[in-house]
Amino acid sequence: MLIQEIAVEEITTSLITSPHVRAIFLKGSMGRNEHDEHSDIDLYCLVHQEQEELFLKQRLSHLEAYRPVLFQDDIFIIAPQLIAVFDNLLHIDLFTVTVESFTTKDFFKVLYDPENLLDQFVESQNLELSKEEYTDHVIDVAWFLFQYRKAGGRGNGVWAAKMLSHVLEHLARVLLYRYAPHRAQLGLKTISQSLPKAVFLEVESISNFMTPENHAQAAFQIRQLVAKEASWIDEHVEERKTMMPLMTAMLNESC
Repeated sequence: MLIQEIAVEEITTSLITSPHVRAIFLKGSMGRNEHDEHSDIDLYCLVHQEQEELFLKQRLSHLEAYRPVLFQDDIFIIAPQLIAVFDNLLHIDLFTVTVESFTTKDFFKVLYDPENLLDQFVESQNLELSKEEYTDHVIDVAWFLFQYRKAGGRGNGVWAAKMLSHVLEHLARVLLYRYAPHRAQLGLKTISQSLPKAVFLEVESISNFMTPENHAQAAFQIRQLVAKEASWIDEHVEERKTMMPLMTAMLNESC
Protein backbone atom coordinates (compact mmCIF):
# COMPACT_ATOMS: atom_id res chain seq x y z
CA MET A 1 0.00 0.00 0.00
CA LEU A 2 1.46 3.36 -1.04
CA ILE A 3 1.88 6.10 1.54
CA GLN A 4 -0.56 8.22 -0.46
CA GLU A 5 -3.24 5.57 -0.01
CA ILE A 6 -2.52 5.26 3.71
CA ALA A 7 -2.72 9.04 4.12
CA VAL A 8 -6.02 9.26 2.24
CA GLU A 9 -7.49 6.47 4.34
CA GLU A 10 -6.51 8.04 7.66
CA ILE A 11 -7.46 11.61 6.71
CA THR A 12 -10.80 10.47 5.30
CA THR A 13 -11.56 8.63 8.54
CA SER A 14 -11.04 11.90 10.39
CA LEU A 15 -12.99 14.03 7.90
CA ILE A 16 -16.03 11.79 8.09
CA THR A 17 -16.43 12.76 11.74
CA SER A 18 -16.96 16.41 10.80
CA PRO A 19 -20.64 17.45 10.71
CA HIS A 20 -19.78 19.91 7.93
CA VAL A 21 -18.50 17.33 5.44
CA ARG A 22 -21.12 16.01 3.01
CA ALA A 23 -18.85 14.16 0.58
CA ILE A 24 -15.17 13.37 0.07
CA PHE A 25 -13.50 12.56 -3.23
CA LEU A 26 -10.16 12.47 -5.02
CA LYS A 27 -9.13 14.15 -8.24
CA GLY A 28 -5.82 14.27 -10.07
CA SER A 29 -3.79 11.12 -10.58
CA MET A 30 -5.38 9.38 -7.60
CA GLY A 31 -8.84 10.23 -8.87
CA ARG A 32 -7.92 8.59 -12.18
CA ASN A 33 -6.16 5.67 -10.43
CA GLU A 34 -2.93 6.62 -12.20
CA HIS A 35 -0.90 7.50 -9.12
CA ASP A 36 2.49 6.17 -8.11
CA GLU A 37 4.90 6.65 -5.21
CA HIS A 38 5.73 10.18 -6.42
CA SER A 39 2.16 11.45 -6.72
CA ASP A 40 0.60 14.29 -4.79
CA ILE A 41 -2.84 13.95 -3.23
CA ASP A 42 -5.71 16.10 -4.51
CA LEU A 43 -8.39 15.59 -1.86
CA TYR A 44 -11.75 17.36 -2.03
CA CYS A 45 -14.34 17.95 0.66
CA LEU A 46 -17.84 18.99 -0.33
CA VAL A 47 -19.57 21.02 2.37
CA HIS A 48 -22.72 23.09 2.85
CA GLN A 49 -22.15 26.58 1.48
CA GLU A 50 -23.22 28.19 4.75
CA GLN A 51 -20.84 25.95 6.73
CA GLU A 52 -17.77 26.47 4.58
CA GLU A 53 -16.06 28.97 6.88
CA LEU A 54 -16.53 26.70 9.88
CA PHE A 55 -14.97 23.78 8.05
CA LEU A 56 -12.00 25.81 6.79
CA LYS A 57 -10.90 26.34 10.39
CA GLN A 58 -10.83 22.56 10.98
CA ARG A 59 -8.82 21.45 7.95
CA LEU A 60 -5.38 21.34 9.51
CA SER A 61 -6.51 19.21 12.44
CA HIS A 62 -7.92 16.63 10.01
CA LEU A 63 -4.67 16.51 8.06
CA GLU A 64 -2.70 16.06 11.26
CA ALA A 65 -4.74 12.94 11.97
CA TYR A 66 -2.30 11.37 9.52
CA ARG A 67 1.07 12.93 10.44
CA PRO A 68 2.57 16.24 11.59
CA VAL A 69 2.52 18.97 8.95
CA LEU A 70 5.93 20.40 8.04
CA PHE A 71 4.65 23.17 5.76
CA GLN A 72 1.26 24.70 4.95
CA ASP A 73 -0.12 27.46 2.74
CA ASP A 74 -3.70 28.61 2.36
CA ILE A 75 -4.61 29.80 -1.15
CA PHE A 76 -7.61 30.21 -3.43
CA ILE A 77 -7.50 29.32 -7.12
CA ILE A 78 -10.55 27.29 -8.07
CA ALA A 79 -11.64 26.87 -4.44
CA PRO A 80 -10.22 27.30 -0.93
CA GLN A 81 -7.10 25.14 -1.00
CA LEU A 82 -4.87 24.12 1.88
CA ILE A 83 -1.46 23.05 0.61
CA ALA A 84 0.41 20.88 3.09
CA VAL A 85 3.62 18.89 3.22
CA PHE A 86 3.84 16.24 5.93
CA ASP A 87 6.98 15.39 7.87
CA ASN A 88 7.54 12.45 5.51
CA LEU A 89 7.51 14.95 2.59
CA LEU A 90 4.19 13.74 1.22
CA HIS A 91 2.29 16.62 -0.41
CA ILE A 92 -1.48 17.05 -0.22
CA ASP A 93 -3.82 19.71 -1.58
CA LEU A 94 -7.08 19.80 0.38
CA PHE A 95 -9.82 21.59 -1.57
CA THR A 96 -13.11 22.73 -0.08
CA VAL A 97 -16.04 22.93 -2.50
CA THR A 98 -19.81 23.15 -2.48
CA VAL A 99 -22.38 21.75 -4.89
CA GLU A 100 -22.52 25.22 -6.43
CA SER A 101 -18.73 25.56 -6.88
CA PHE A 102 -17.99 22.02 -8.09
CA THR A 103 -15.65 22.11 -11.12
CA THR A 104 -16.67 19.63 -13.80
CA LYS A 105 -13.19 18.89 -15.15
CA ASP A 106 -11.12 15.75 -14.58
CA PHE A 107 -12.25 12.42 -13.21
CA PHE A 108 -12.96 11.85 -9.55
CA LYS A 109 -13.02 8.90 -7.19
CA VAL A 110 -15.68 8.95 -4.49
CA LEU A 111 -14.52 8.11 -0.96
CA TYR A 112 -17.58 9.17 1.00
CA ASP A 113 -20.97 10.34 -0.25
CA PRO A 114 -23.89 9.18 1.90
CA GLU A 115 -26.32 11.58 0.17
CA ASN A 116 -25.19 10.61 -3.35
CA LEU A 117 -24.47 14.26 -4.07
CA LEU A 118 -21.73 13.45 -6.56
CA ASP A 119 -23.96 11.37 -8.81
CA GLN A 120 -25.04 14.50 -10.67
CA PHE A 121 -21.44 15.14 -11.76
CA VAL A 122 -20.51 11.66 -12.98
CA GLU A 123 -21.36 12.31 -16.63
CA SER A 124 -19.36 15.55 -16.64
CA GLN A 125 -16.05 13.78 -15.98
CA ASN A 126 -13.56 14.42 -18.77
CA LEU A 127 -10.10 15.74 -19.61
CA GLU A 128 -11.03 17.25 -22.95
CA LEU A 129 -10.51 20.81 -24.13
CA SER A 130 -13.40 22.81 -25.50
CA LYS A 131 -12.90 24.33 -28.93
CA GLU A 132 -12.58 27.72 -27.26
CA GLU A 133 -9.86 26.42 -24.91
CA TYR A 134 -8.05 24.82 -27.83
CA THR A 135 -8.15 28.09 -29.76
CA ASP A 136 -6.75 29.93 -26.74
CA HIS A 137 -3.80 27.53 -26.62
CA VAL A 138 -3.14 28.02 -30.34
CA ILE A 139 -3.16 31.78 -29.80
CA ASP A 140 -0.70 31.38 -26.92
CA VAL A 141 1.67 29.32 -29.07
CA ALA A 142 1.82 32.17 -31.57
CA TRP A 143 1.99 34.84 -28.86
CA PHE A 144 4.89 33.30 -26.97
CA LEU A 145 6.78 32.67 -30.20
CA PHE A 146 6.36 36.41 -30.77
CA GLN A 147 7.68 37.14 -27.28
CA TYR A 148 10.55 34.72 -27.90
CA ARG A 149 11.45 36.65 -31.05
CA LYS A 150 12.02 39.78 -28.99
CA ALA A 151 13.97 38.02 -26.23
CA GLY A 152 16.15 36.20 -28.74
CA GLY A 153 16.73 39.39 -30.68
CA ARG A 154 18.00 41.10 -27.54
CA GLY A 155 20.41 38.24 -26.87
CA ASN A 156 18.68 37.45 -23.58
CA GLY A 157 19.12 33.69 -23.61
CA VAL A 158 17.61 33.04 -20.19
CA TRP A 159 14.39 34.90 -21.02
CA ALA A 160 14.28 33.42 -24.52
CA ALA A 161 14.38 29.89 -23.08
CA LYS A 162 11.62 30.85 -20.65
CA MET A 163 9.39 32.08 -23.49
CA LEU A 164 9.92 28.81 -25.34
CA SER A 165 8.89 26.90 -22.23
CA HIS A 166 5.55 28.73 -22.43
CA VAL A 167 5.29 27.85 -26.12
CA LEU A 168 5.87 24.18 -25.37
CA GLU A 169 3.33 24.14 -22.54
CA HIS A 170 0.58 25.40 -24.85
CA LEU A 171 1.76 23.41 -27.87
CA ALA A 172 1.48 20.20 -25.85
CA ARG A 173 -2.24 20.80 -25.39
CA VAL A 174 -2.67 21.74 -29.05
CA LEU A 175 -1.07 18.45 -30.08
CA LEU A 176 -3.09 16.46 -27.56
CA TYR A 177 -6.29 18.06 -28.86
CA ARG A 178 -5.52 16.35 -32.14
CA TYR A 179 -3.91 13.07 -31.11
CA ALA A 180 -5.41 12.31 -27.68
CA PRO A 181 -8.34 14.68 -27.07
CA HIS A 182 -9.53 12.63 -24.10
CA ARG A 183 -6.26 13.57 -22.28
CA ALA A 184 -5.73 17.11 -23.55
CA GLN A 185 -6.25 18.92 -20.23
CA LEU A 186 -3.19 17.17 -18.78
CA GLY A 187 -0.76 18.83 -21.18
CA LEU A 188 2.93 18.08 -20.72
CA LYS A 189 2.23 15.61 -17.92
CA THR A 190 0.84 13.05 -20.33
CA ILE A 191 2.62 13.57 -23.65
CA SER A 192 5.08 10.71 -23.14
CA GLN A 193 2.15 8.28 -22.89
CA SER A 194 -0.47 9.99 -25.05
CA LEU A 195 1.21 11.42 -28.16
CA PRO A 196 2.34 9.25 -31.08
CA LYS A 197 5.93 8.21 -30.41
CA ALA A 198 7.36 10.17 -33.34
CA VAL A 199 5.61 13.36 -32.25
CA PHE A 200 6.69 12.91 -28.64
CA LEU A 201 10.31 12.41 -29.68
CA GLU A 202 10.17 15.73 -31.52
CA VAL A 203 8.82 17.46 -28.42
CA GLU A 204 11.44 15.77 -26.26
CA SER A 205 14.21 16.93 -28.59
CA ILE A 206 12.87 20.49 -28.46
CA SER A 207 12.89 20.35 -24.68
CA ASN A 208 16.53 19.25 -24.66
CA PHE A 209 17.52 22.39 -26.58
CA MET A 210 15.54 24.85 -24.46
CA THR A 211 18.57 26.38 -22.75
CA PRO A 212 20.11 29.88 -22.83
CA GLU A 213 22.81 28.53 -25.15
CA ASN A 214 20.72 26.39 -27.52
CA HIS A 215 17.31 28.09 -27.60
CA ALA A 216 17.61 29.01 -31.29
CA GLN A 217 17.70 25.32 -32.22
CA ALA A 218 14.68 24.66 -30.01
CA ALA A 219 12.79 27.50 -31.70
CA PHE A 220 13.72 26.16 -35.14
CA GLN A 221 12.39 22.70 -34.25
CA ILE A 222 9.20 24.17 -32.77
CA ARG A 223 8.54 26.00 -36.03
CA GLN A 224 9.16 22.81 -37.99
CA LEU A 225 6.75 20.83 -35.82
CA VAL A 226 4.03 23.49 -35.86
CA ALA A 227 4.42 23.91 -39.63
CA LYS A 228 3.73 20.19 -40.10
CA GLU A 229 0.59 20.49 -37.98
CA ALA A 230 -0.47 23.91 -39.31
CA SER A 231 -3.15 22.76 -41.74
CA TRP A 232 -4.94 20.72 -39.09
CA ILE A 233 -4.53 23.48 -36.51
CA ASP A 234 -5.97 26.03 -38.94
CA GLU A 235 -8.98 23.85 -39.74
CA HIS A 236 -9.99 23.50 -36.09
CA VAL A 237 -9.51 26.95 -34.58
CA GLU A 238 -12.17 29.59 -34.17
CA GLU A 239 -11.67 33.06 -35.62
CA ARG A 240 -8.80 31.89 -37.81
CA LYS A 241 -8.67 35.18 -39.72
CA THR A 242 -7.95 36.98 -36.46
CA MET A 243 -5.19 34.83 -35.03
CA MET A 244 -3.63 32.68 -37.77
CA PRO A 245 -1.79 35.57 -39.52
CA LEU A 246 0.44 36.01 -36.43
CA MET A 247 1.07 32.26 -36.31
CA THR A 248 2.03 32.28 -40.00
CA ALA A 249 4.39 35.19 -39.46
CA MET A 250 6.08 33.40 -36.56
CA LEU A 251 6.50 30.21 -38.58
CA ASN A 252 8.20 32.20 -41.32
CA GLU A 253 10.76 33.64 -38.89
CA SER A 254 14.35 32.60 -39.55
CA CYS A 255 15.85 33.49 -36.17
